[in-house]
Amino acid sequence: MERDEFLSKLSLGVLLACTGCGLVSCSKKGDPSPANSNTPTPGSGTVFTADLSTTLLNIGDTKVANGVILARIAAGNTAASFTAVQVACTHEGTAINYNQNQGIFICPLHGSEFSTTGQVIMGPAAAALQRFTVSVNGSIATVTA
Repeated sequence: MERDEFLSKLSLGVLLACTGCGLVSCSKKGDPSPANSNTPTPGSGTVFTADLSTTLLNIGDTKVANGVILARIAAGNTAASFTAVQVACTHEGTAINYNQNQGIFICPLHGSEFSTTGQVIMGPAAAALQRFTVSVNGSIATVTA
């Protein structure tokens, strides 16, 4: 099945499933804040926590929760050992991944690359990822908006 045919059938299925469900908007190419992004708003408080005694043990490990990706970028349990950004690429909303070998976030859909601070390194994305604050208290990392 060709991509266009697949997308047409998928779109029709979603349209039929969502009839009357109050679907308000759809993402479009180049939209810096895709409608399918559930990224927390700045100032909304704690997004999630991670127990560092059981998760994110190795450099390159990640945890995704509530629209945010938390990545271990260095050894040690300090805030500087982690970074957290929105998981939805600012180009079309696809979930990004952390590439440990390159030390960057990469969107698997169109190849946009972002620094560990969320800045665009290479498009097609034009807008930076939202960055979140990471704090560490003992073995608990907390991500806040």
